[in-house]
Amino acid sequence: VHVYAHCFDFKFFLNSYDGTDLLLNTLNQLNTTLNPITSANADLTTEVIKTVPGITGIIITLVLIVMYASSTEVIRTLYSCGGVSMIRSLYCRQSLLIDEVAVIKVQVNLDTHDPEYCFNKRPWGPPSNLNCSVPIFRITSTPQTWKWVIGPIVLYIFERIVRFVRGQQKVVISKVVNHPSKVLEIQMKKRGFHAEAGQYIFLNCPSIARFEWHPFTLTSCPGDDYFSVHVRIVGDWTGSLFEACKANESQVQAAWKMPDVYVDGPFGTCSEDVFLYEIAVCVGAGIGVTPFASILKSLWYKQQKSDAGPSKTKKVYFFWICPDSNAFEWFDELLKSLENEMLSHNMADFLDYNIYLTRGLNDEQATNIMLRETEDGSADAVTGLQQKTHYGRPRWEQIFQDLASAHSGSDLGVFFCGPKVLSSVLHKECNKNTSANTRFFYNKENF
Repeated sequence: VHVYAHCFDFKFFLNSYDGTDLLLNTLNQLNTTLNPITSANADLTTEVIKTVPGITGIIITLVLIVMYASSTEVIRTLYSCGGVSMIRSLYCRQSLLIDEVAVIKVQVNLDTHDPEYCFNKRPWGPPSNLNCSVPIFRITSTPQTWKWVIGPIVLYIFERIVRFVRGQQKVVISKVVNHPSKVLEIQMKKRGFHAEAGQYIFLNCPSIARFEWHPFTLTSCPGDDYFSVHVRIVGDWTGSLFEACKANESQVQAAWKMPDVYVDGPFGTCSEDVFLYEIAVCVGAGIGVTPFASILKSLWYKQQKSDAGPSKTKKVYFFWICPDSNAFEWFDELLKSLENEMLSHNMADFLDYNIYLTRGLNDEQATNIMLRETEDGSADAVTGLQQKTHYGRPRWEQIFQDLASAHSGSDLGVFFCGPKVLSSVLHKECNKNTSANTRFFYNKENF
């Protein structure tokens, strides 16, 4: 749209020679340089590339096309180079250049040529018209853009330097765990690295793609002597990382056989505020459960050790909505560990978790499982946990009403990670159930 608009501008410049507008025709004959086109028979394409804005406009358009094309999966897979970052930088610099040269000319002799008075007093200038001199147009202002962008540019460059230096520090892969359902756990160590619960990092593996950095939520808690991520194998990059870590081999691999990786971060999220509420309501949908691995461990760690940092949390409600039963597998171990520890400390009421299976079982399978659980009274047939799995979607209206009733007079922090559709539902329920005595504070992370 921007390019087409400028093309029409040049078309209007050329049309000003058709003689229908006497004022424009007069200004063209005076050669005031207001019109970059100097002839009525000029070629429009030639005139466009003769101007600095025209040349830079063509360059920036080509850069934008290349940048868009190089962001596609096919190009990234074939080349995996840092050209996109370079092109983005060129795009920004070219944008500034266009702004610098696109200056405005104004009339500077208004005292001897009043436009309103001289409009119909042509021809202008001596000897025929002494009261209306020929209008003079000049550039009276200098480019001002640099004053507004220099500060952010300096901060951006400084931030990129810090991230580059931090990202080049050595990282050691201490352990790799191949979980079911194509989930790879990577435990790492890095000197001086410290992260809070719910934060995320950018991970780079030069042997796969030197310039590709991928974000992953940390699943370890600050009390661990390592930091870890859980990588779901769903694409070409994650598949290559799985092979590079030799996760499909049965034998234990030496540390020196692990690929070199770089880590940039950690970076904060809204989930860090979970410790500020007495009642924490955590909702994870699908893979959105990842940040809560770190949060749940940190909440329990702070509950047990007074020196682990401040935490007001006295009760945690955890809701996990999953599409199929396979998605439970890698998270089961954490919940089982927390469940056993809470039981051993007589604090089983600290965490109330609810797992919802939205699909993956047909009606007959679900009925058989529910009947077997009713007969046995044993652990859940799907997860192996004490609390039973729910089949279907949560009834959020009833859930929030129960929370408001059970914790009247308290502030409840609701933390969500998942799709935007569910986020809007939870946000509305928080607002609807907030009263003068009981307040819900909504925090979200969308993907």
